Amino acid sequence: MSVASPAAETAAPANSKRRVLFASLIGTTIEFFDFYIYATAAVLVFPQLFFPSADPSTATLKSFATFAVAFFARPIGAALFGHFGDRIGRKATLVAALMTMGLSTVAIGLLPTYAAAGVLAPLLLTLCRIGQGLGLGGEWGGAVLLATENAPPGRKAWYGMFPQLGAPIGFICATGSFLILSDVMTDEQFFSYGWRIPFIASALLVIVGLWVRLKIHETPDFKRAIEKHERVSVPFKTVFADYKRHLLVGTFGALATFVLFYLMTTFVLSWGTSSLGYTRGQFLPVQMLGVVFFGLAIPVSALAADRFGPRATLLATTVAIAIFGFLFEPLFGAGTLMDVAIFQIVGFSLMGLTYGPLGTALSELFPTNVRYTGASLTFNLGGVVGASLAPTIATYLASGYGLPAVGWYMSAAAVITFVALLAVPRGALR
Repeated sequence: MSVASPAAETAAPANSKRRVLFASLIGTTIEFFDFYIYATAAVLVFPQLFFPSADPSTATLKSFATFAVAFFARPIGAALFGHFGDRIGRKATLVAALMTMGLSTVAIGLLPTYAAAGVLAPLLLTLCRIGQGLGLGGEWGGAVLLATENAPPGRKAWYGMFPQLGAPIGFICATGSFLILSDVMTDEQFFSYGWRIPFIASALLVIVGLWVRLKIHETPDFKRAIEKHERVSVPFKTVFADYKRHLLVGTFGALATFVLFYLMTTFVLSWGTSSLGYTRGQFLPVQMLGVVFFGLAIPVSALAADRFGPRATLLATTVAIAIFGFLFEPLFGAGTLMDVAIFQIVGFSLMGLTYGPLGTALSELFPTNVRYTGASLTFNLGGVVGASLAPTIATYLASGYGLPAVGWYMSAAAVITFVALLAVPRGALR
């Protein structure tokens, strides 16, 4: 009887292409669905039910504060799950991250409101939001590595865009669920119990995601790291000791992506349905149209990144985002749904072009033995800097200085990102 060598076992693919890509896509779709139903509810529901106030703007800002909390929890989740992802493997860590996110989301759907529990209600909401942040902090990096570490030569960006597709798909499902509920329910029914349905129903998606994740095997890259004894005892420590520059340029290299997305989603939805006077029924379909273009642009960006390199693709898109900032007020504030639709299509198309190659770019900044930790930390620190306070800053700027100031904020973020991408260490990215 012959025994296969470890090298031979490593060379044999452990997963089929379809299984790998579907497992990376389904997980991020579920995670982003959970994350976005909170973002939508933070605008439409939570200000009234968890933060009652005589001033609607104050209630909205308090709701946005809980929205921001998750972004500060995400780097903690990245460090925690990244440690185990780099030490014991991608598969088990991805399962744990998905369960953390899923249980936190279902719990939100079961929470008492301020009218029933007083100040305990927003405290519990914040605690569940932290759980969402911890879970997503560990999910994204593992899903990207599951795809890219199984990719054949010259196809990393194409494989890496599958987990990125989870963002627009999750957003469409989240926004669509609230749109359907708004159509079939009265406002009284919606605020009484209807808003809870997407949170509780996410449990079914989590079960599907866990079933798929449990059927996959470790990536070839991670197996080779084990065989070559390349694993480090504390990946977090190694990242900060040896890869500080990579972490810094990656964080700010993702800044424009996060600012653009959360201005185009959370802030625009809030401002459009309040100060601009659109109803939920008018605005949500237009926003969903934009997200369709978000999804369509991701494969385009992946093809470009495999041909020209992730950094070149990101640099070109960042210039376009800077220019788009100056069109923010002329389109969004024009006063017609047609102009808003054009605004959404252009903005979300740019989002797809910058988001598609981002996962591949950030993962390539780090070697295999600290890649889960490094890529996750970089992505989620970018979220802290670029996304956590973006709706709050934009609301402040729009209220005090008008919508043009929000566009300048977007353009400034793009300039910072452009500089960071130019400063990527030589050889780290094409």
